[in-house]
Amino acid sequence: MSAVTNWAGNVSFASELQRPRSVEELQELVAAAQKVRVLGTGHSFNRIADSSGALVSVQDLPKVVEIGERGVTVSAGLRYGEITAALQAQGLALHNLGSLPHISVAGACSTGTHGSGDGNGPLADAVSSITFVNAAGELVTLTRDDPDFAGSIVSLGALGVTVSLTLDVQPTYQISQVVYDGLPVERLSTDLDAVTGSAYSVSAFTDWLDPDVMVWRKQRDLTPPDPEWLGARLADGPRHPIKVMPADYATQQGGVPGPWNERLPHFRLEFTPSNGDELQSEYFVPRERAVEAFDVLRALGKQFAPVIQVSEVRTIAADELWLSPSQGRDTVALHFTWVQDEAVVRPVVAALEERLAPLDARPHWGKVFEADAATLAERYPKLPDFIALAARHDPAGKFRNPYLDTYLPRP
Repeated sequence: MSAVTNWAGNVSFASELQRPRSVEELQELVAAAQKVRVLGTGHSFNRIADSSGALVSVQDLPKVVEIGERGVTVSAGLRYGEITAALQAQGLALHNLGSLPHISVAGACSTGTHGSGDGNGPLADAVSSITFVNAAGELVTLTRDDPDFAGSIVSLGALGVTVSLTLDVQPTYQISQVVYDGLPVERLSTDLDAVTGSAYSVSAFTDWLDPDVMVWRKQRDLTPPDPEWLGARLADGPRHPIKVMPADYATQQGGVPGPWNERLPHFRLEFTPSNGDELQSEYFVPRERAVEAFDVLRALGKQFAPVIQVSEVRTIAADELWLSPSQGRDTVALHFTWVQDEAVVRPVVAALEERLAPLDARPHWGKVFEADAATLAERYPKLPDFIALAARHDPAGKFRNPYLDTYLPRP
């Protein structure tokens, strides 16, 4: 049998993937195993999901999308694109989405994945209830009124195997997406509030060497866009985040209104991404330190040039989830898509982290980073509380792996 790899192909997992078809089968598997980790859709770029024991997928569990008084309850293995279409058909919506609709709900929430928007928390911020299988094979449900709830959503798979989540919903809404070319890169620093506050969700794309930035604005205000804005000009056609790539699979642009689930992601659900010829890193800085971070990135532009494909700037509203990269602070996210060559990428990542360290930058849990356990403990103030929570749910360390032992070591 061929090796199981992550989406990018830079990680081959040690174990054969097991795919239980019922919650009861999953419970039996977990109870009997010495070690267990869960693999979602594989959109991580390090060994967060690896296991020397059982490697489990929940994608074959019965598919659940149940709308109730508290929101929508969904099975953990469903992709966002699957549940958002069902919600839209019922006249309902989520507050935000990530750039790809192909990622699983549980995987995205457990690693702090996010979209963009000054007023929008991460995807996990919509979770009001979680049910998971603990180390004994028992089902555990936590809701927002539970004192441990804030530590249970962005959990890195350390508490158990998530079976279902309940998400907040709201009435459906329309989005129009417009793209602007040629925003002078200096405007990110001098007019940050004007840039990120110009729409419901905003993404800025650059390589930190080109003087021009491309900005994607996803607007709930459906008024026609101005042909010029902050020195940028309205794009004359559809765009891909990477300028040299064709825009065939990007979501509808040009200011054409459409349902939220067909505009908030950058890419269409009907586009099935193959193995990605890339690596990714992401760092989260307090919003008030963003301009300093931009100065750092521009100074590193020439060093980035041989290894970068594109960088994306997004904003996230503060939340209170313990291991969320935006916990306790409004945040600017600095995302990097690199070439798929760890030997040349890692030295650049190390230099980048060294320069961002004074800005209290938090690395994304599921991407390429160089920080050690001591650094992460400084960056994530609730990390000791989370380690204690994981030990209560998993006293023998069944869900731990070398990644967790390295970055979240127990006392």
